[in-house]
Amino acid sequence: MYEGGVRDPLIVKWEGNIKENSTCDIPTTFTDFYPTFLDLAGIDLMPDQHQDGVSILPLLKGKKDMYDRCLFWHYPHYGNQGGTPGSSIRKGDYKLIEFFEDNHVELYDLRKDVEEKNDISKKFPEITENLNKLLRDWRISIEAKIPQNNPDYKLE
Repeated sequence: MYEGGVRDPLIVKWEGNIKENSTCDIPTTFTDFYPTFLDLAGIDLMPDQHQDGVSILPLLKGKKDMYDRCLFWHYPHYGNQGGTPGSSIRKGDYKLIEFFEDNHVELYDLRKDVEEKNDISKKFPEITENLNKLLRDWRISIEAKIPQNNPDYKLE
């Protein structure tokens, strides 16, 4: 859920279309590839097939003012590298993580704290609640599965 697990560089080379050595700080996600490839091929976008992605072709052509969207992650299980069940949302510079084990949330300002060391959820309750509502609404809209406690489980 932390940036160390989701922040990877994307390198694109497209001679004659992308300015050499240009950079872009707008976050994208893997689900953006399909609509981008459709767009590049001149095929009409098919939102029913790529609801979570958008074409980043305008970004590749240098238009950076078009992206004001939320990115979501849902990880409803334990991972083999220590990950615990939760969901997260990134909107602009803010990222909120909700942990399902105890339902606590953490909020980070990624512009000032890329390592996510300073939870500012108590300092900014309005931003925290707004992002938490967006995250909950998104989970409802995609019918996300949330793990439930097993009352019969006994730790031995």
